[in-house]
Amino acid sequence: MNQDAFYGLAARLFEQLTGDEHLFCSLGGESSDFVRLNHNRIRQAGAVRAAALGLNLIDGERQAEASCDLSGDPEADLARARQLLGRLRERIVHVPEDPYLNYCLEASTSERLVGEDPPDARAAVSELISAATGLDLVGIWASGEIAEGLASSIGHRHWHRSRSFNLDFSGYLEADKAVKASYSGLNWESAVLARKLDELRQGLEVMARPARVIAPGSYRAYLAPSAVAELMNMLAWGGFDLKSHRTRQTPLLKLVLGERVFDPRVTIREEQDRGLAAGFTGDGFIKPDRVTLIEAGRFGRCLVDARDAKEYGEPVNAAGGSPESVGLDPGELPAAEVLARLDTGLWIGNLWYCNWSDPNDCRVTGMTRFGTWWVEQGVIAAPVKVMRFDDSLYYLLGDRLEGLTYERELLMDAGTYEGRSTESALLPGVLVSGIELAL
Repeated sequence: MNQDAFYGLAARLFEQLTGDEHLFCSLGGESSDFVRLNHNRIRQAGAVRAAALGLNLIDGERQAEASCDLSGDPEADLARARQLLGRLRERIVHVPEDPYLNYCLEASTSERLVGEDPPDARAAVSELISAATGLDLVGIWASGEIAEGLASSIGHRHWHRSRSFNLDFSGYLEADKAVKASYSGLNWESAVLARKLDELRQGLEVMARPARVIAPGSYRAYLAPSAVAELMNMLAWGGFDLKSHRTRQTPLLKLVLGERVFDPRVTIREEQDRGLAAGFTGDGFIKPDRVTLIEAGRFGRCLVDARDAKEYGEPVNAAGGSPESVGLDPGELPAAEVLARLDTGLWIGNLWYCNWSDPNDCRVTGMTRFGTWWVEQGVIAAPVKVMRFDDSLYYLLGDRLEGLTYERELLMDAGTYEGRSTESALLPGVLVSGIELAL
């Protein structure tokens, strides 16, 4: 469904409102191509063309929500939407008043288009298969257009469309040995794909060497952007939402109280103006272009959705309590100098199974994964057996932080559970003087 058709459908629903009723209509749609690969061959290919309409009926201090899939037939979709609105009207009289109901009462409009010409899936996958000749490559390709819209009886009219691609893949060696990589963005560049495949081949050559077993302890380490992304995901788990802060359940409580700090080079932002997520909330509020969450090592601002804003008397600046377009500011360390600066220690490509081991001290535990190398005197020497780390982010992003790379990598969420995700991260690599390995 395009923008005009959505607004037209919403307008016809608004005609049915009575009394003090307000109606918010939201559209979520995508036109995506998916390709699954194994042994560097296409094993499954398909396309998704889907759209869903969400309705939120508000009457006084009560609200009722529901959604339905759209077929693309205007009259059939209108009939289905009218039926859904009728059921909401029947339901809302039985719903208790909501003390935290909050929606924007000021009409506003916006239109944003992100990405112009995503690569043709057939051409891109063909290029990938040709360039990856000789590799046992496995992964998934996703590309296409995602559309989000909002229209309300108050006068909101917002439209967001993004076009992007996401290639999440690994090179498999044998048994449990593989090297993971990803390539995502708005514009396809053959040179970038070639570089990533070259790095993957080099990683597989290292993976084929006898693995080094190291004892638990503290080791100098470089965390690649994909590994840093897992640490950012942990911070997003209660680190920035207002409710966690006001109830003193945030893992960043010591930072907020001034008892601990991150390194002054650490600045983390919600970069709405850069990301793929819509710039408006389902309640009609406009998100600011940027929210500085951590500024020069100290806590900045919380993310505040509509309900928390009503409960705690703060302005809305987000659709939820977790970043959708997180960015960690770059540093001054050239990526080409990472191995030399590391000298001897660990090059960590990925982390997984991360969880809080002590949220009161912002302490995280997890496992190394898919390409962790032992480096000696600036040269990658051997793969390292999977290890568990257990360390506080106050150290990894604080006392032990030695450098952030100047180059940053765009990492798009490969999730597709309720449609292709629009979450992304723009992150540098991180060099630390020590990371604690527990076993």
